[in-house]
Amino acid sequence: MKVEVYRDAWGIPHLRAGSAIELAYAQGYNAAVDRAWQLEVERHRAQGTTAAFLGTEAVAWDRFVRQARLEDTARRCYEALDEDTRVWVSAYVDGVDAGLAEGAAAAPEFAAAGLVPGSWRPWTPLAVWLSTHILFAGFPTKLWREEVARRLGDEAIDLFATDGPGTSGSNGWLVTGARTRSGAPLIAGDPHRFIEDPGVYQQIHLVCPDFDVVGLAVPGVPGLAHFGHTGGVAWAITNAMADYQDLYRERLRRTADGIQALGPDGWHPATHHTETIEVAGGEPVEIDVIETRRGPVIIGAAPDAAGAAEGRGTSGHSAPGSHPAAAASGASVARAISLRYVPRVTADLGFAAIPALLRARTVADVDRAYERWVEPVNVVQAADTAGGLLHRTAGRVPVRNHENRMRVVDAWEEGHEWQGWHEPMPRAEVEDVAVMANARALAAPLGVEFAPPHRAQRIRELLRGAASWTAPEMATVHTDTHLASAKPLLELVAELKGLAPEAAELRERLLCWDRRMDADSTVAAVYAAVRSAVVRRIAAHPELAALAGPLPYPAVFQPWLVPVVKVAYALEGLLTTRLLPGIDRAAIVRAAVEEVAAEPPEATWGELHRLAPWQALPGVVANEEWPGLPGDHDCVLSTSSVPGLTDLSARGPAARYVWDLERRENSLWVVPLGARGVPGDAHHRDQLPLWLRGELIPVITDFDKLTEETNDH
Repeated sequence: MKVEVYRDAWGIPHLRAGSAIELAYAQGYNAAVDRAWQLEVERHRAQGTTAAFLGTEAVAWDRFVRQARLEDTARRCYEALDEDTRVWVSAYVDGVDAGLAEGAAAAPEFAAAGLVPGSWRPWTPLAVWLSTHILFAGFPTKLWREEVARRLGDEAIDLFATDGPGTSGSNGWLVTGARTRSGAPLIAGDPHRFIEDPGVYQQIHLVCPDFDVVGLAVPGVPGLAHFGHTGGVAWAITNAMADYQDLYRERLRRTADGIQALGPDGWHPATHHTETIEVAGGEPVEIDVIETRRGPVIIGAAPDAAGAAEGRGTSGHSAPGSHPAAAASGASVARAISLRYVPRVTADLGFAAIPALLRARTVADVDRAYERWVEPVNVVQAADTAGGLLHRTAGRVPVRNHENRMRVVDAWEEGHEWQGWHEPMPRAEVEDVAVMANARALAAPLGVEFAPPHRAQRIRELLRGAASWTAPEMATVHTDTHLASAKPLLELVAELKGLAPEAAELRERLLCWDRRMDADSTVAAVYAAVRSAVVRRIAAHPELAALAGPLPYPAVFQPWLVPVVKVAYALEGLLTTRLLPGIDRAAIVRAAVEEVAAEPPEATWGELHRLAPWQALPGVVANEEWPGLPGDHDCVLSTSSVPGLTDLSARGPAARYVWDLERRENSLWVVPLGARGVPGDAHHRDQLPLWLRGELIPVITDFDKLTEETNDH
């Protein structure tokens, strides 16, 4: 097999092969060489085996992955693929296996963790994709709403509706030729994810006789699913914020024939086996893996013969003892919660769309490819050189009772079954600009909670402020730091009277502030301090005392269940809602201003708001310091902290891109760290300074401008 490997000045791989299958092998090999540690961590995360080398803190994730049956679902989806796609995925896996030893030899994390690279299964790329996106729809929010309704009353179920950044989002926009200097469209944006080290996106160029495409790959997954440019057509996505996963409250009992689960028409067998999680530095953990007709049980344990598991791990919901079948059984039952998710039901993860995207030449081709998409549910934009434009949603969303979308529902009650799929998926005509920023717009029929309109409105305002955009000028949109969501809090600050001199001076600083979360701004730091003080006071208020303390759910879901986090992301609504009349907002804001005025931050926002990327094995690079950032979670430059807990930013633009349809070579991109995931490599961190400054690097597709490092694999 002859594969040509080239690099540009930033170490970005450009791969050329004699066929699509050889190219898939080459992509897998390259990913293993450049990012061996990342690939192995993702494989273990997808299998639920990370605790074996990361220790007890990883048990919660491993338990969830195994109980949700993610790898088994990936296997089913792989086996259901058409032959051509299955062979293509398998070639990628063969490449990964061939390159891991070389990649691991250069990665110090393997020695530090005592880990030896393992073999990939044919369906591992599908498992990696599934584990990466299983929480994108935010189903743990239903646990939170359930507790809010139970503790504060049903009328409060929407009280903490964030319409905010609780899950991964993105910015994306399409500017038609009517507003570009060249007369050809531009597509630009930035996916917002947890910033990981190595990065979650890999810049890459893939060439074979069937296609020539540049884009952002997910390491461990073949092709380019989210962002790509073939020369004739370009596409990009954002998270649609759709709701397409359900939680069911289950009743389980053990009989002589095994475990049964109660449904609307009585008791039915549930599958059950046990698995053992190996734990580095700890004792092995045995878990129950149970699946009912609704789906895998992700909360709760198997009942023993006497039903001794009754109520464990389900937050103490009252048992529905009035059900005739339950009463007639005479047996004790255990409570649990199951997860119903689309690929587990359909054995389809949408992977057949990816090779179709690589071969796309027109918007119509992209449109047809995304008809095969499953999850995560996305908003898609595309444009081609012939004038085609696309703005649509893609994925599979079940049709079911509205209550399913809001909270945990009873498995034994009728009316909660899935009743087909939402068809057709929403789409819209493209005017002069089209914006997708997770807001309640095109995807409104598909979801419950969306991002606030601020980012989308600001992007649209900026784009319509000029009539002749070029690719480099898009950086001014990427890096905009205006914080519109500050308005409700600042209005309350403006109403404060009779403050002490220090607090009055702070009030004036805030009211004169330009509302930009710039890294060098001291007033932005003051605003953030006041906001955090307000968040903490609201979260600790007696009106919300019923939600205090850790809620009784697995640790993996706790980020969705911490009151101060929910208050932080729902602050706009909580400052204006008529609910919770016992909370005196003005008094809370006054106390927060006085608190901050007594000890105002002397730092700039960037000195507080530092990058805090996720690392599976922190400390491999000794004494590493991460830089300060501009932006905030509701800015176009969305760098998220958690007000009330920390100013550090764990989530932000995981890449930035501009696709130019006049000439692909005019396109631009950047990632937060670098092209390679090897500490000490020249391309491990070389894009970080540019990413911090909002700069972009050119997309190079001319092989004469690249450096060859051809290898025979």
